[in-house]
Amino acid sequence: MKTKLAKLMVTLLVIAGIILGGLCYYFYDLNKKAKAENTDLKFSIQKLEKEKVVITKKLEEKIASISNEKEEEIDKLKGTYDELVADMKTEIEQGQIKITQLVDRLSVSMVDKILFPSGRAEITPEGLKVLERVGKVLKNTKNKIIRVEGHTDNVPISPSSNLKKIYPTNWELSSARATNVVRFLQETVEIEPSRLRAVGMSEYHPIASNETLEGKGQNRRIEITLIPEPAGGEDMSSE
Repeated sequence: MKTKLAKLMVTLLVIAGIILGGLCYYFYDLNKKAKAENTDLKFSIQKLEKEKVVITKKLEEKIASISNEKEEEIDKLKGTYDELVADMKTEIEQGQIKITQLVDRLSVSMVDKILFPSGRAEITPEGLKVLERVGKVLKNTKNKIIRVEGHTDNVPISPSSNLKKIYPTNWELSSARATNVVRFLQETVEIEPSRLRAVGMSEYHPIASNETLEGKGQNRRIEITLIPEPAGGEDMSSE
């Protein structure tokens, strides 16, 4: 009986030794793998940190480049603004033309009487001369959309007027005026047509009160705005 018990004990000890050895090897191998993974992880982190430094540097250089380009663009636009102000001095003093620059956008606002007969869309001979002077300056700008907006006051087209058949509402009148200005800039000044936009705004974007004759006179206008060309060719000129 003692002999059997002793054998059993020996067997159990052997089994326990095998299990313990297996466990030791398992944890040793697990620790070895963990160290290897930790080394790989440190290497990956170091690689990512180096890549981050490179990307950050490139990003900073890109931002600086864009900033410089934007400053140059604004400076060039300021030159266009100064040229227009000098050339249109008389009209500006008479309140017929207003020129403004807001960062990278420039706007030339002309009251309708300098370009059109009352209630009509055909540009007068005097208006053509003024528009040609403005157009020649704008033609020399680069990377700019030239957006022409037609605006009216809130007085509807008279039902008894013959113009009612041609321009049922101020939408048609403002659109026709903007279109005629754009056609002149293309055909006579020879501005690239892909740069041009004609937009009828009707009476819905006033800059003064329509309660007075003076206010109505300010609202009847053509606005020519230089807008930066959108990146990637997407047309954002309506913004």
